[in-house]
Amino acid sequence: MIKKIDLIVGARPNFMKISSIIRAMNLRDELKRFLGYRLVHTGQHYDDKMSESFFEQLNIPKPHFNLEAGSGSQAEQTAQIMIGYEKLLISSPSDLCLVVGDVTSTMACAITAQKLGIPVAHVEAGIRSGDWSMPEEINRMVTDSITNYFFTTSKFANENLKTAGVSDDRVFFVGNTMIDTLLANEKRFQKPSFWDDYGLVKNEYFVVTMHRPSNVDGEDNLQRIVNEITKLTRGLPIVFPVHPRTAKVLKNLNNFAPKLYLVKPQPYLEFNYLVQNSKAVITDSGGITEETTVMGVPCITLRDSTERPETVTIGTNELIGTDPGNIKPALDRLFAGEWKKGSIPEKWDGKAGERIVSHLMELLN
Repeated sequence: MIKKIDLIVGARPNFMKISSIIRAMNLRDELKRFLGYRLVHTGQHYDDKMSESFFEQLNIPKPHFNLEAGSGSQAEQTAQIMIGYEKLLISSPSDLCLVVGDVTSTMACAITAQKLGIPVAHVEAGIRSGDWSMPEEINRMVTDSITNYFFTTSKFANENLKTAGVSDDRVFFVGNTMIDTLLANEKRFQKPSFWDDYGLVKNEYFVVTMHRPSNVDGEDNLQRIVNEITKLTRGLPIVFPVHPRTAKVLKNLNNFAPKLYLVKPQPYLEFNYLVQNSKAVITDSGGITEETTVMGVPCITLRDSTERPETVTIGTNELIGTDPGNIKPALDRLFAGEWKKGSIPEKWDGKAGERIVSHLMELLN
């Protein structure tokens, strides 16, 4: 009898993480005799054009189901996802619910599956920032509290789970599926359409991304951050793919520098081309700090804590906090050639998806 796994995606970071697992499952012919999957898109990120570009670029098959949760508050989205997924599981149960990352869909589908007696596997389990003001941290903690099988990206995550009382036989240190996708597509990265129009040159521009409430929800604070960055980057172009949350505040600001280029969120191949060829990235994201670490690109993170400490202790990332005044010393060190070189964390080798699939075969056989 073929066992059925639900692979849950809901937001753009999920697409990169699930791509590696799907690729590994499709390559294992012997697996197809007893293990199948269905891709369930919750519809949490409802930008159809952007979702389609990620699916197409990463060769992710069309979802078997779309729950069409759409927009709304955290509670509204959680409720819509749970209602939609519950209906699917009642009409067509699965043998395992596999969730990735830390978005609302991750938590909502894990809860729904467990309430119906379906075990849960969590990819990227155990990461912690310690900052409960971040919705993602709550999603991680709730998901891990009801997870059966934990697939981890680092020894830091392993220790977090051990501290929480999770037994070793349920924790599988597999590496980082997002890095799998990065390495598998590195040769396919492509220039964005505006590259020549903006006069971009390798190692002679910055990439900026921001979306966290501590940085973007207040107009005055965001204006200060933007002013500091533009003032201190020595006239180099700054490419700023603007998150929808950030766009709402940016439209009320003014006095932008002429070489600050506000662009729409970029497809996967174009965005990573920008990152790979930049002088440095200034961000408040978590996932980007993993990608810059593997690419060897300096990364300045405008946060007080991180759920990915290996990007700081091993990689090219540095936390500078949310005070715009901390940007200057960081950029001074960068321009002085004093930024750390960094190295690549253990098992970030492009094979995490293969390891996960091997464990799934053992767990469900």
